[in-house]
Amino acid sequence: MESEKIPIINLQENNSSQKIREICEKMGYFRIINHEIPTKLMGEIKSVAINLFNRPVEIKQKNKEIIPGSGYLGASQSNPIYEALAFDITSSQSLPTFFNHLQASPTERETIEKYTQAIQKLGIDIVSTMFGDYSSQVCVTHFRMNKYNITRDRAGSDGIGLHTDASLITILQDDEHLGGLEIVNPSGKLVPVDRLPGSLFVILGDIAVLRSNGRYRNVQHKVECKDVGIRLSIATFITPSINEDIDVHSKFIDVDHPPKYVPFKYEELRRLRASNKFYCGQVLELLCCKN
Repeated sequence: MESEKIPIINLQENNSSQKIREICEKMGYFRIINHEIPTKLMGEIKSVAINLFNRPVEIKQKNKEIIPGSGYLGASQSNPIYEALAFDITSSQSLPTFFNHLQASPTERETIEKYTQAIQKLGIDIVSTMFGDYSSQVCVTHFRMNKYNITRDRAGSDGIGLHTDASLITILQDDEHLGGLEIVNPSGKLVPVDRLPGSLFVILGDIAVLRSNGRYRNVQHKVECKDVGIRLSIATFITPSINEDIDVHSKFIDVDHPPKYVPFKYEELRRLRASNKFYCGQVLELLCCKN
């Protein structure tokens, strides 16, 4: 399968903001280089993730779900190769609780704090570029470490099935050694994504479509576990708060472009996705304005 040519945005170039907005409309995904997260820190956060995943299961299980998608997700019968550790960066209690339950060392705590502060700032900057401001409707940053333990008998299976994210954007630090990320391009073709060490991969989610009045494109993607080994990725999701009222951004409304979507709460979108099993963006149709 031929790899997809991924747009690369150099954040140090003067026209990077314009390029981001154009690519959000045409493709909905891009890589960023020359961001402010040091390569050394990106390596350190992966080392910390390995150490945390190597904790005994009973230690990891102490991390309970506080908000949807947080806490510890262990390997299951339906997906025996995947586990995740996650927390809400913006919650004052989430990170200390995460550290305490996992018995994180001072060095591990410092690394996570540095990385999450930097990635949250980057996420806010990207969203501000997309919508012209950082509004109160973007107020949660969700951080997740993903591990795929790909054994010989599981090679070739799905690590995560095809889906869109419910977020505004997802910033992914993918594995430098094992590939597997695949996306659906604007032509509707499922294609693998080549790795680029030191870069970060940005994917638009369902909320980006709604907030942009349908102008931006969300992206279906999956993880195909092709090679034997341990695959690690770090995902950061920029989302609205659960109970925040979400509507089309005024920047995308005019006489010729009335709102396409009704106001809603983020919690409602997540509920509709789950109850209808609409994991590939179909939920957007339920939120369209009635003519």
